[in-house]
Order: sequence, then C-alpha cells, then structure tokens
Amino acid sequence: VMVWAGSDFFINAWKALKHHSATMDTLVAVGTGTAYLYSLFPTLYPQWFLDQGLRPDVYFEIAAIIIALILLGNLLENRAKGQTSEAIRKLMGLQAKTARVIRDGQTLDIPITEVVVEDVILVRPGEKVPVDGEIIDGSSTLDEAMVTGESIPVQKQVGDEVIGATLNKTGSFKFRATRVGKDTFLAQIVQLVQQAQGSKAPIQRLADRVTSWFVPAVIAIAILTFVIWFNVMGNVSMALITTVGVLILACPCALGLATPTSIMVGTGKGAENGILIKGAASLELTHKIQTIVLDKTGTVTQGKPTVTDYVTVKGTANGNELALLTLAGSLEQNSEHPLAEAVVQYAQDQQARLVEPSDFEAVAGSGVAGQVEGHRVQIGTYRWMHELGIDTQPLKDHWDRLEQGGKTAVWLSVDGQVEAIMGIADAVKPSSVSAIRALQKIGLEVVMLTGDNRRTAEVIAREVNIERVMAEVRPDQKADQIVKLQQEGKLVAMVGDGINDAPALAQADVGMAIGTGTDVAIAASDITLISGDLRGIVTAIQLSHATISNIRQNLFFAFVYNVAGIPIAAGILYPLLGWLLNPIIAGVAMAFSSVSVVTNALRLRNFRPETQT
Repeated sequence: VMVWAGSDFFINAWKALKHHSATMDTLVAVGTGTAYLYSLFPTLYPQWFLDQGLRPDVYFEIAAIIIALILLGNLLENRAKGQTSEAIRKLMGLQAKTARVIRDGQTLDIPITEVVVEDVILVRPGEKVPVDGEIIDGSSTLDEAMVTGESIPVQKQVGDEVIGATLNKTGSFKFRATRVGKDTFLAQIVQLVQQAQGSKAPIQRLADRVTSWFVPAVIAIAILTFVIWFNVMGNVSMALITTVGVLILACPCALGLATPTSIMVGTGKGAENGILIKGAASLELTHKIQTIVLDKTGTVTQGKPTVTDYVTVKGTANGNELALLTLAGSLEQNSEHPLAEAVVQYAQDQQARLVEPSDFEAVAGSGVAGQVEGHRVQIGTYRWMHELGIDTQPLKDHWDRLEQGGKTAVWLSVDGQVEAIMGIADAVKPSSVSAIRALQKIGLEVVMLTGDNRRTAEVIAREVNIERVMAEVRPDQKADQIVKLQQEGKLVAMVGDGINDAPALAQADVGMAIGTGTDVAIAASDITLISGDLRGIVTAIQLSHATISNIRQNLFFAFVYNVAGIPIAAGILYPLLGWLLNPIIAGVAMAFSSVSVVTNALRLRNFRPETQT
C-alpha cells in the first residue's frame, strides 16, 4: 500500500522539499512514513523493546488505512469538483452536431466542424442553429433562452443575426455563416466561463497566506507534541499516535478548496442565467456595489430610436422636405450613432435617394458634418448649433415641445442655416422599471448618465423613477463622471452598451456591458448581460452575494476544523477524558473536511434569482 498506492504522496513531498516548501502531501508522507518506519523496528528487533520495558507495538495498518482513506477522500472530492463544471458541460451540450449546408445547389448534412464562413445553411422547425450567421431567406421565431436567459422567443427575418445553439421554433430559413468554431458566440461564452473559473478572488489571498505558513507550523506542532508526550508520559506509543494524528488531521486542502470551488460553481451558474462573469474578482466585488450608473440609450431604453417628428423651416409649400431628408440621410449613413440610424431609416422610408457624402466629420457628443451634393450639411444638438453660430430661433418653439415630450431633438443645418428639426424617441425597455425598482429596493443608488439634453433625459428618468441624472455628458467625459462618484467614497458599477461607454466601463469598479451592444463595450466590461435585460444586474448582485456567502462558510468551516482538530489530535483531552484520537479517525476527518467544503460549494447550483416585481 505504501509503495504503490501511497507513492504519489512521497514523490510530491520530495519535490516540494527540493523547492524548500511543504504541502499537504508533506504532512501525509511524514505522518504515514513515521508510523511505517517506527513499526519496522519492533518487527525486526522486538527483544530490544522488551529489554527496555516497552511494548513492541506496530502501526503498519494505521499507515495503510490512512493512505486508503485519503485516496478515497480524494476520489469523492474529485467527483464533487467534477460537478462544479456542470455549467460548462451544459453549454457545450447545446451545440448542434451537424449542419445542413447548401453547396453547388446540393443540400449536404455535414459535421459542424466542417462548416466554414460564408456557407449557406438551411434550418428547419425544431432544429438547432448550428453556427452564428445572418438570415438571407425566410423568417422564424427562435428560442434563445439557452444562451441569453430570455424565455420569450425572438422573431427573426432577413438581415437579422442568429446565434449558434439557439432553437428554431416555427418557420424554415436560410442563413449565411459569419462565425464558426472557436469564434462563435457560444464558444466565446465557454471560454469566458473557463477563464473566470480559473481566476482567483481577492478573498482567496487570505486562504493562500494561511496555507503558506500552515504546513511548517503543523510539522513544528507535531514535533512538539512528540517531545511533550515522550518526556511527560515516557510512552513512545502515545507520543507516536498523537504525532501521526496531528500530521494527518491538519490538512490545509479544505482551505485551498474553500474559494475556487465556489467560484467555479458561481460563474457557471451565472452563465446559465445569461450573465458572463470574466473574473473571480468581479464576482466578489459586485455584491459590494453602492451606486449603479446606467447609460440611457440601449440600456434603459430599447436602443431602437425612431423619428416621430419632422418639421422644416419653410414647410411643405416650398417642396423641400424630401430634398432636406436626402441631405440628412446621406450624411448620417456614415455615422454609427443610434440616432443616425433612425434618421437614415426615416429618410429611406420616405423614399429619399441617398448619396455618398464627402469630407465627413463626426464631432463626439455634438453631431456630424460633411458635404452632400455641393451643400455644407451639419446635423446635431441644439448646443452645437449655437457653438457654430447658427440661428435656431425659427424652430425654437418646436424644440421646446419635443424636449418637454421626452424626445431627442436633432437639428439640420444646410449652408449655415437651420432648415429642419427632427424629434426622435426611444421607448423604455419593458423590464427597466421593475429592474430599477428592485435595485433601489436593495439600497442601491441608481444614476442615469447620458449625452442627451437634460430635459429629455429627465423625462425618461421620471418614467423609470431615477432621481439623479447626469445629462449632456460627452463620451470623453463619461469616465470623469464615474471618477467623481468614486471620489464620493462609493463603489460604482457602470452599465452600458456603446463604444462611447467603454472608457466609463473600464473606469468603474465593476463594468457591466449589455450583450446586445458593441464588441468594444463588452471587451471593456467585467460582466456581460447577454440578453440586455436590466434585471440581470439584480441577478448578478444576488449571485455575487450568494457566492461570497458560500466562500465565507467554507473558510469558516476549514478554520474551525483545524483550530479545534489539531489540539484534540495532540491529546489535549487525554488528561480529562483519558481519550486519544486514533490516527485512522484523523484520516477520516481530514477527508471529510475536504469533501464537506466541496459539497457546500455545490449548493450554489440551487441558486435561483429572486423574483423582481
């Protein structure tokens, strides 16, 4: 048993010794090795012990049973730890195994690993979408719950993106593959979860510090225990039993498992709920957040603004409405701003003939400018028009009315003269009101941060019951606003979806990106809410609290186990009760401590977000 089953303990202990360190294997090797070597002497020279008035006791069975019990404990521990990766296995299991690809006019069923970008793929009702892509023919509703956590099926049509591993519910459609293999959305989720599960939380530093000095301290206590028992009792057997008991029972593995197992389960559970957590530090910090800063467009609102009002200076009698729309739409088609998309869509809906602009320039937080069909065109905010020295008086009354209605006013200037104003509205997400109410209910301050004008921002803020609004903030100023909140002594989380939110997301203590937003915002964040539902913020906080609570339970149990167990193993109860801890029992207790910590961590698999109303 010692040479075969226990060889790893001795090999690992020797390796640690060569690096001038000590590990759990050191304790097991020293404890069982001492019992085994001691037992060789009474076996080979029993008469010498009898001549000294000592019993020739042997402890071969103790060494063998201890190793067997520790190996059994490791087996149970590894099985339990294997269950912490259940989330990864579930995610991997979502993927389709084959794809129905159309090549050279023929439909072929091929393994998903052979699909390449630009392949045209046919998906029928009840089938899983094999890879990421864009629909080119047909329409359907897709169940995206498995990757976004959103239970309501999503309508998809030509031009819409589809996510691999989602389930096609109704119609058939064809789509062109845009991301395959390790580049798919699902593969990236799996990679992020694996990275998070392998990261260390700040709370683990305590366990690491304790473990670093724990093993040498235990060896010192074991030596002291032997010396005291041998000198006081004059009994080698008792001295040996207590020494081996201390070495075997005092295992730091429970301390080492306390944090990583909970982190693995917690991050996996987050992925199941549509929350991607990039690191253990973010998971630990989230439950401490005091202030939540929400970007307006695309975060509180749906991010799909539409033109609701269009007023020109000269009116329709002059017949210039369509001509002005042509100028506005042509210029805005070079901009990535959501409001620009609304203007372009409106111009196209009105049959405006768009042309390519020249000398295009985007002014962050203000608007865009350029040349269109020989005209100098500028589209932007009221403030920018004034900075340019453009007279806005002809449409001032319309501007007041739009802003009072909570709409964003976009001004159109042609050749230095105001020609039109557009009112753009972006509906609040249905879940925003309940999510914000839930955040406030747990004592968090909710702040809206936006580049929109103050009157429009405050209308939206009142609709969702947000009291503090930071409006008319340029993209390059958003991070500064986060710094100001942090200077107030608050831990701040920023939630956003756009490129202009990236600096603020990076500056915040915890950055949360909306999964429907830009890749830049997601890359700058610590947590991604895949579905874009703000209720995911509440779930992330609840999960963080549950995970850290679980870690603290594990650490408490591990500390109490060792603090209480070592004195008992050293024989502190013997003078009172005449009882010594058998090393075999110490081995059982050591194995039980590790398995208990992992089992407690697995309770996180039962995490369910609290209902938010």
